[in-house]
Amino acid sequence: MSEKIVILHTNDLHSHLERWPKIRRFLVNQRKSALREGVTTLTFDIGDALDREHALTEASQGQANVALMNQIEYDGVTIGNNEGLGLNHEDLNRLYDDANFPVLLGNITDTQTGEIPLWAHSYEIITTPEGHHIGVIGLTAPFELTYPLMGWTPETAESALRRILGKLAGKTDYNILLSHLGLPTDRYLADHFEDLNLILGAHTHHHLPKGEWRNQTLLAAAGRYGEYIGQIGLELNHGKILGSWAETVATDTLPVLPKDAAEISEYQQQGINYLKKQKVGYLEQPYQRDVKAPRRLIDLGLGTLMERTDTDLAMLSTGMFLTDLPAGEIDQEMLHTMLPHAVHAMRTQLSGRDVIRLMQEVQKNRNYLLGGPVHGMGFRGKKWGEIIWSGLTLTADGNVLVHNEPINLTKKYTIGSLDHYSFFPFFPTLEIAGNNQMFYDTVFREDFAQYIRNHFPN
Repeated sequence: MSEKIVILHTNDLHSHLERWPKIRRFLVNQRKSALREGVTTLTFDIGDALDREHALTEASQGQANVALMNQIEYDGVTIGNNEGLGLNHEDLNRLYDDANFPVLLGNITDTQTGEIPLWAHSYEIITTPEGHHIGVIGLTAPFELTYPLMGWTPETAESALRRILGKLAGKTDYNILLSHLGLPTDRYLADHFEDLNLILGAHTHHHLPKGEWRNQTLLAAAGRYGEYIGQIGLELNHGKILGSWAETVATDTLPVLPKDAAEISEYQQQGINYLKKQKVGYLEQPYQRDVKAPRRLIDLGLGTLMERTDTDLAMLSTGMFLTDLPAGEIDQEMLHTMLPHAVHAMRTQLSGRDVIRLMQEVQKNRNYLLGGPVHGMGFRGKKWGEIIWSGLTLTADGNVLVHNEPINLTKKYTIGSLDHYSFFPFFPTLEIAGNNQMFYDTVFREDFAQYIRNHFPN
């Protein structure tokens, strides 16, 4: 007897909870409708469900997001880099304590134990009501530079997939990959692994309205921020695939209920209220984003970087600061609003000659960065702004001074900055010539809070 299966999928929600009531209602109603019609349903999330830009995610370290996901009763999820790198090792280990769904993650192990984390599995085999066996694998983008800084060891997708598919050989009728790897990688895997029947994609925020066929494999993806919900139709008969198709539903076209607005507002307000209770310090005078202000926010940021990275030089872009800081008591909600970014402090060692080249790169890109939009790499603002230096001066005649002394071309200097400066293409000297140490156990916002505690206590 043939069996009809509907596969529902979400990805890259990034805590855009303004769409959550519609998404939840659609997924729950689709499952109820399928049950009435005798159709099997499976529901998956493909990672980056949370983002600490949202106040509730920040306040709960993502556990509030997991509580919301429990409302769906997902059949499986994998993690994205916002779960894997946006939370420190301890917080990620606690994230899924109360989850009512399996977390599938086949290419990340705990560096200390060498094993998959206790909260995850490499794969699942789901047995449907008609006895079909569906293999489900979860893989995430294996950032080789940054995962080890968090105590995790990544494995390439190709290596992990070859190993896991070997374990599934002869045991499944249909194989699904939950892929937080990006569309180029999905296409590569589809071309090289004929045992993959379906790849549900994420990470590169791509949207495939009707899916994409690569040889024998169907690729599907639902964009970003909950803008779309994915649906796959599948029919199996005694292990044979009779047909499959993909489509997406635009979330903003779904009905709105009167109670939705209050629910969405409550998510934000809960996070704000919690963060407001966490006091950080006290400022006698306000600090402003304006670099000509008497008390500049950028100077607090530069001080933060030098203290965190143990350097006496620093560079920081003014666009990092989204609001000013008022005089008076400072709390975590103010800092979260001001610095919502998922970026980290970085210590770079460069020769004097390379410091000059770095400053030249800053000057070369200055006009673009002042007004140009910047997206991704943990940055949650809109424009880069001006790079301000601490301890370094470029004179009108082109000379570089270090604390008002001529730079020594062969001497080694250390500079505090941010990790994403090395990921964007604007300052290649940082990546090519720099000896870089990234501090991934905290984000810059947390470092800034500690600096305020140290220098402006209540």
